[in-house]
Amino acid sequence: MRASPWLPVLLILALAAYLLPDAKLPFGQPSFQVGPAPQAQAPALPNQLGADTREVFTASRPATVRVESLNPDTRNAGLGTGFFIDQDGLVLTAYHVVSGGRLFQISTLSGKTYPATVTAFDAQADVAVLQVTRAPGGGFPFLPLAPRAPRVGEAVLAIGNSGGDYLQPRQGTLLGLNAQAGRADFPQGTLEMSAPLSPGDSGGPILDPTGQVIGVVSYISLDGSGQTRRSYAVPVVEGGPLIAALRRGEKKDVPVVGLLFDLVHSGQGGLDGAVISGVARRSPAERAGLRGSTFDAQDNLTALGDIVTSVNGQRTRDADQVITAIRRARVGDTVTLGYTRDGEARTAQVTLVPKASVPDLQE
Repeated sequence: MRASPWLPVLLILALAAYLLPDAKLPFGQPSFQVGPAPQAQAPALPNQLGADTREVFTASRPATVRVESLNPDTRNAGLGTGFFIDQDGLVLTAYHVVSGGRLFQISTLSGKTYPATVTAFDAQADVAVLQVTRAPGGGFPFLPLAPRAPRVGEAVLAIGNSGGDYLQPRQGTLLGLNAQAGRADFPQGTLEMSAPLSPGDSGGPILDPTGQVIGVVSYISLDGSGQTRRSYAVPVVEGGPLIAALRRGEKKDVPVVGLLFDLVHSGQGGLDGAVISGVARRSPAERAGLRGSTFDAQDNLTALGDIVTSVNGQRTRDADQVITAIRRARVGDTVTLGYTRDGEARTAQVTLVPKASVPDLQE
């Protein structure tokens, strides 16, 4: 990726994660806790919300939830946001909120918690759905998805869990449609907004002035001071192919070889290619003998890893071009990686696997 005044950063669990203590890991238990248990509460509204926006927020908040994730193997846990899309407990969220977990639960405004399972996802689009247990004595409140694409200039309202808040509003304006992230591992064709979102809001709803959902929070752009410059959401339309596939339970993963790239050195300073920072354990790349960079005990870089220069004969000048070329293929395809090691040109044939099958890439 070429230098930019903005730095796109996914609101991944690593940015809002907790490392659980060694004691009493809840292996296999149906319920767990990564933060203070939410209590039933009245809406806490900022003074700047207008009457119409306050009405949308008040009506939508009960259908929005906190999503908690736990991986007992790594002891990593984290939180994001989601929202019910039907009365039977189907929750829509961002895929990166749940991609690294094995146990999940959702917490509602009423203070209740429910175990959940991931039933469908589209990793490329960064969306997923979870199914929770039906509410005793009745269904869950849910948010309607918009039947049409939104319009630039519309006011938008997000509800999320960032900054230690619990299901609080963030408002802004829809600035653009079909935004391109500038990185192949981010979702493309997103909604661009001015809403001041941050980690913990991932997976939350973006609501139009009528209270219909037009998007799912995915990533942000930071300015040079680390402040949110723009926010981005995956567009959703009721009856569209993305939502229809999720409701059918389809799971669409992205193909990977198991490489972690050094985005600082790739394509920079005369290094014409993608520098491999690390190789995931038990991955096709590891079996092919590819090597990552080395570091000393203080985690300082001591030597660069292999440099990928082509995929199936196509020249790749940085990490983004390598990822783009790999994602044009399918899981199960075999690709030929051209790379250099200590100035020597080499090749390796690698069979692509789904990202979810490589645990080191899920953290």
